[in-house]
Amino acid sequence: MVRIIIAGAAGKMGSTILNLALNDKELSVAGVTEAAGHPLIGQDIGYKSSVANHPLIIAGDLTKVIEEGDVVIDFTEPAASLNHFRIARRHNKAIVIGSTGFNDDALDEIRAAKDARVVISPNMSVGMNLMFDVVERISKVLKDGYDTEIVEMHHRWKKDSPSGSAVRLKEAIQRGNPKRDWLEVSGRKGITGGRKDNEIAVMSLRGGDVVGEHTVIFAGIGERLEVTHRAHSRETFAAGALVAAKWLVNQPNGIYTMKDVLGI
Repeated sequence: MVRIIIAGAAGKMGSTILNLALNDKELSVAGVTEAAGHPLIGQDIGYKSSVANHPLIIAGDLTKVIEEGDVVIDFTEPAASLNHFRIARRHNKAIVIGSTGFNDDALDEIRAAKDARVVISPNMSVGMNLMFDVVERISKVLKDGYDTEIVEMHHRWKKDSPSGSAVRLKEAIQRGNPKRDWLEVSGRKGITGGRKDNEIAVMSLRGGDVVGEHTVIFAGIGERLEVTHRAHSRETFAAGALVAAKWLVNQPNGIYTMKDVLGI
C-alpha cells in the first residue's frame, strides 16, 4: 500500500480526496492535517484509517505526521503548499501539489529542487491534461491566421484569477506558436480600436458553485474552433491526484507534471 498524508483534509478538495482514498485498496491514509488555528485540529475527522483501525486525528502541523506517510497530497493554498513542499523535501517524502496561484519565486524554488520528488499541476484531471496537449497542437497548426481567446469560469470562492489551468492553456498555446509576439489581455472596455493580431485574451468569470470550466477559442475568418473542458465534480481532480500519488512513489527525484503521470 501507498501511505498518503492529506493536507487540508477538512476542506472541499481535501475531504473529497479523503473519501476516495479510503475506498482505494491500493492506498492507506496515514495522516491528515489542517491549517494552524483550524477548529477541528486535534479532533477525529470522522473516518477510520484504512491501514489501521484507529481514528484519524487532524494535525495542525505536517511535521507531526510526515514520517507516517510516503506521499503528501496538497490542495491548500500557495503559502501553505510551499511550506509543505519544504517539509516533504527535508524528510525525503514525495508530494503531489494541486494548489494554484503560486508566484514566480515559489515556482522557481520548487522547480530548482533536484533532491525532491514532486508532481505539481494546476489541474489533475485526465481530460484537462489532454486539453493542454490538444490546444498546443492546434496552435502549432493554425499559427497566426486565427485569433485566440481563453475563457474560464469557477465558483465564487476561488481566490486566484486567472485559474492555474487557464495560465497553463495560455502557455501551451504560446509553445505551439513561439514566434508570435503574444500580448496578453485580461479585459476590454471602451473604444479599443479593434482586436490586435497578437492578442491572447484570458478572461475569468466567477459565480455560483461552478467546479471549473475552460474554453479555448480559435476564431478565423469564416470558421471558429472551440475546445472546452467542464468539470462536474471535484472527484475528477481528486482521482487524478491519487493516480499521481501512486505513480510518484516509484519515481526518482524530479519535478513532474500530470503529463508525466499520464504518459502524454
